[in-house]
Amino acid sequence: MDYTAWLLREYMENSALTQRALAKRLGMSLGSAHALLADAERRGLIVPVTHALTPAGHSYLTPYQVDGAVILAAGFGSRFVPLTYETPKGLLRVRGERMIERQIRQLREAGIRDITLVVGYLKERFDYLIDRFGVKLLYNPDYETKNNLSSVYYARHLFRGRNVYLLSSDNWMRDNMYHSYEPGAWYSAVYQAGETNEWVIRCDRKNRISDVRIGGRDSLVMYGPVYFSREFSEAFLPELEQAFSEPGTEQYYWENVYLDLLHGVRGSGSVPPLFVNRQPADQVYEFENLEELRLFDPSYRDHSDNAAMELLARVFHIPESGIHHIRRVKAGMTNQSFLFMVENRDYICRIPGAGTRRLLNRRQEYQVYQTIAPLGISDEIIYFDPETGYKISTYYQGMRNADPDSEADLVRCMALLRRLHASGLRVDHSFDLGERISFHEALCREQGEIPFEDYRQVSRNMQELLRFLETLHRPRVLTHIDPNIDNFVLSEQEIRLLDWEYAAMADPLLDVSMNAIYSRYDLDRAIRLLRLYLQREPDETETLVVWSYMALGGFLWSLWAVYKEQLGKNLGDYTLFMYRYAKDAYRRVLASNVRNY
Repeated sequence: MDYTAWLLREYMENSALTQRALAKRLGMSLGSAHALLADAERRGLIVPVTHALTPAGHSYLTPYQVDGAVILAAGFGSRFVPLTYETPKGLLRVRGERMIERQIRQLREAGIRDITLVVGYLKERFDYLIDRFGVKLLYNPDYETKNNLSSVYYARHLFRGRNVYLLSSDNWMRDNMYHSYEPGAWYSAVYQAGETNEWVIRCDRKNRISDVRIGGRDSLVMYGPVYFSREFSEAFLPELEQAFSEPGTEQYYWENVYLDLLHGVRGSGSVPPLFVNRQPADQVYEFENLEELRLFDPSYRDHSDNAAMELLARVFHIPESGIHHIRRVKAGMTNQSFLFMVENRDYICRIPGAGTRRLLNRRQEYQVYQTIAPLGISDEIIYFDPETGYKISTYYQGMRNADPDSEADLVRCMALLRRLHASGLRVDHSFDLGERISFHEALCREQGEIPFEDYRQVSRNMQELLRFLETLHRPRVLTHIDPNIDNFVLSEQEIRLLDWEYAAMADPLLDVSMNAIYSRYDLDRAIRLLRLYLQREPDETETLVVWSYMALGGFLWSLWAVYKEQLGKNLGDYTLFMYRYAKDAYRRVLASNVRNY
């Protein structure tokens, strides 16, 4: 840290600054501040008495001029659901002003106009900032699978040879803490009393960070803006690039790389200096969740301007402030959901995902829930909108998902399916595999090509299996269609089956086959599952039926996945895995001389 540059900057911004005020700003004793000022005067950098900078003083500051800012805005903000289902966290308004707009305004007030936002989730929502403030957008293609290390990696060219602020879009700063000149690389820090899970800082007598640990007590913690000098970036970026290329760093923050350097885990032992920029307790805010934001901005207590929160308030006849302990459920493949509490009872709210209006008939789902209610085997519905698909149901605290590797769990799951299939309950709609395959194929072709090289041949094979099944005249009962093992929740006394979006009249063995492919069972293990369902040895026809449905189900869900990925949903290896069932299970059926039937 160049304290002479820091002194010159302070007097450039306020030449009337007293030596006592200067010492406080520099974090040093009055005597040290006086000696530093005297040295600057002796060197001809500053005019005595008036404290105006001389031409030499201005020249001295030139290398410390800030060149720009990078604002990280790619993440989802999972702890702010359901607000972030509609709006990126940085675009939430705090006391009437969007957090990211406040930071951009503060940067521009400090003369910094070269501002780049690294975007990912809901990236289009940031486009207006280009026109309003002249910022640039940089897309992070890994925002869904990697942490903010990836955002800094993709923006690394903006730091090379430059002095740049590194900011988070969801920080709120009370006072403007940005400047046209910065005397060295720093990380903002605040003191937190008591226990903390934040990143705790230790620093040496020169105020340089010497160690960082996660968690501690009564400590300085990393909190808020960061500044990379060109010298810091020159030493740090090669380490960051190396870390990005290594396996196992997908969930790294960029700070993890710096921790590794401090702890000697990586690098040659030379750590680029990063100084502490101490801030008062009420300067920097990083809101952890909606309830923290409510405390800071009372407007969020009852008016979050969010459709899901407004719905919950209406359904439960309470103000929004009565909805608390909000937390995200692991993102589903079709929907988005979040948990919440009202009067100490847990509930879950489902928000339909992109494209579901074309994929699902919510009126049919609503009919299914009404039909199966007497069985008491599904989730308890508090609210269901057959137009939008919004659903609120009881969350079963203390119950767990079934384990696909536990035979005891599978016995209970298959017993529930048998009870459903034997109930005699009926609905007006059926699940037609051939029709669903054709429908999903058409959806995919609307968006582009179906990417499988051998798709035409595999499609012909599926038609062959459909013709085979038609010859068997299999029974049709009310089936779940989507008995993913994760949709079974159980306790010692109770078991329930959730998510009846696809339920319809169909062959009961379709449920067994779907459970097998969702559990990623191989073909032989699927027959072991069939034994549990039947409670006896299956005959040859039943075996072939299950394998046929596994092939057709895999084919259908691979098309479904292609369509979802065309809409921007990343499903990992799901598409490949399901398509493989279409091919492998077909070959097993073919090897059993299915054409003889």
